[in-house]
Amino acid sequence: MENLMEAERVQFGDESGQAFIRLVSEQKKILYGIAFSYFRSESDALEMLQEATYRAWSKRKSLKDPERFAPWVTRILINCCNDELKRRKRLVSVEPTNTGSTGVMEMTSDRKLDMEQALDSVKFKYRQVLVLKYYRDMTLTEIAEVLGKPEGTVKT
Repeated sequence: MENLMEAERVQFGDESGQAFIRLVSEQKKILYGIAFSYFRSESDALEMLQEATYRAWSKRKSLKDPERFAPWVTRILINCCNDELKRRKRLVSVEPTNTGSTGVMEMTSDRKLDMEQALDSVKFKYRQVLVLKYYRDMTLTEIAEVLGKPEGTVKT
């Protein structure tokens, strides 16, 4: 009940922002995990989290159902990640990249590395569903709602 009252304050203009900050703080680990799964970089994930928080704050009055704050802010984060990936794709096609990278990837476990490699080989539209299902533990119905797709499409 308290979350509902806070979400309503966010929606209807609690100008101090404390309710909004509290709601975003409750979701920050989950949102960071989603952003990290897109970019595999702490700094990029934090940047996307910051951008999503900014967009959510500026569009907070467009939230129709205060109880759906978590899927709403998740969708905003996914849109931010997609926008950044598109921007990077345009930059890559314009600027040549340096292939002599000497970066070292720290391996935390073989299973995690295998999962990341498998996700890299999957088409982007399918990767979104897998990330939400296995990194966020969302149900198919919730994933369909967040992505704005029919549940049958998500199941496929």
